[in-house]
Amino acid sequence: MTRHHVYITTTIPYVNARPHVGFALELVQADVLARHHRRRGDHVRLQAGTDDNALKNVQAAERAGVPVQEFVDRNAAAFVALHRPLTLSVDDVIHTGRDPRHRAGVERFWRACEASGDLYRKHYEGLYCVGCEQFYAPAELDDGRCPEHGTTPQRVAEENWFFRLSRYADRLHDLIESGRLRVEPAERRNEVLSFIAGGLEDFSVSRSVARARGWGIPVPGDPGQVIYVWWDALGNYLTALGYGTDDADLRRWWSAADRRVHLVGKGVVRFHAVYWPAMLLSAGLPLPTEILVHGYLTADGRKISKSGGNTVDPTALVDAYGTDAVRWWLLREVPRVGDADFTHDRLIARADDELANGAGNLVNRVISMIHRYRDGRPSALPGPGGRPPALPGSDGRLGDEVVVACERAPALVDAALGAFDFRAATEAVRAIVDAANRFVNQVRPWELARAERAGDRDAGRRLDAVLAVSLDACRTLGAELSPFLPDAAERVARQCVVVDGRLPAPSPVFARLARR
Repeated sequence: MTRHHVYITTTIPYVNARPHVGFALELVQADVLARHHRRRGDHVRLQAGTDDNALKNVQAAERAGVPVQEFVDRNAAAFVALHRPLTLSVDDVIHTGRDPRHRAGVERFWRACEASGDLYRKHYEGLYCVGCEQFYAPAELDDGRCPEHGTTPQRVAEENWFFRLSRYADRLHDLIESGRLRVEPAERRNEVLSFIAGGLEDFSVSRSVARARGWGIPVPGDPGQVIYVWWDALGNYLTALGYGTDDADLRRWWSAADRRVHLVGKGVVRFHAVYWPAMLLSAGLPLPTEILVHGYLTADGRKISKSGGNTVDPTALVDAYGTDAVRWWLLREVPRVGDADFTHDRLIARADDELANGAGNLVNRVISMIHRYRDGRPSALPGPGGRPPALPGSDGRLGDEVVVACERAPALVDAALGAFDFRAATEAVRAIVDAANRFVNQVRPWELARAERAGDRDAGRRLDAVLAVSLDACRTLGAELSPFLPDAAERVARQCVVVDGRLPAPSPVFARLARR
């Protein structure tokens, strides 16, 4: 089996406030991909971080009356703290405001683009949204307001450094259209191609020290200017690998990696699928192989955001409902294309229906029946990787549905996650539960047990086979559930392990949230 090197990154969030559930979505999606690739035998690095050098961070610190570094560090710690409640398998975190790897790498990257002749100074006047940390053309505004934040941009006039984005329009279009730079889903790819076809203008990549409040990384050789926060932030995907010091990780996870995967929200597609690849081309570095774009979480139809004031604390959600319920809602409810409206009722309903009443009920009833009818000692178990025993007559046809669901699940999960479709991937796992619960309900093993006690030996043999098929489904469920709900998957797997000839006593895998 070929083992690939896969580098998976999340965007790095501004730390002007504590994290909200919208960013938890991206963290969980990235974690699922990382766990899936590790389970398939790949070498994986899951990279996260925080964007410390934004003007909006400075303004938030000023409003709070707290020194900027202290304010940034405190909020950055809150983002890192999400790793425990969400059960994330992040390998590394970089903080752009204090990690020594970052400044050295950003300075090197700047000089590489400068050496290509792609950086120059000019006077500029435009409309700037601090929330987005970007300039907008008047035609891009919605009735004069930022389309993302609904605020009126500031008019800014100053002399800055610019990057020759226009030089790379044709190459970017060819790379994306050919799929060499893959943007998923197709709707976002088409959006990027349309943006490029409309003409690319050079963009500002620095700010005056005065406007930046002295916060950020100075432009090499021009201390009166600070490097634009998006240029600074995008560089984290390299600086975390030691780009500034020629670290061996840079070759392993970027230059020689089989896949370089960025997960991003739809609001920052332009930066990741246009600006960032052009910057890499300028610096003579490989491009990401995939940019996977997700929609937003909304509340009452409005994007959940720190600036919007309608945040939902993911840690509080986990405290209230548990890690499994939160992760499952994010993976099951959010479509491949489009947004998802969050409510507590929807989270509870999804968890109770599919986890507690579905998967949890299956595992509990199967283990309980094996204890009740076979003293916890399963018989006729399939060998490792083998099929469960055949069942006679109609039982066999019903059992085949379970076996097929189990056998198809790995390939279906592979295909769905390859298409960046978490709904379809989790549906393949849920199909095992549905088939197995339907099988138990239709075969009615409790009636087979009653017939066996009455002296029907054939009923006893059928009962052994039914229990074996059902237990195999539970084992497969535990294995295939592991990238999505690692904690629950471990609980399921423990229920299915024979120790000294017996299974452990049945215990609930999921709690019903509606009863809380």
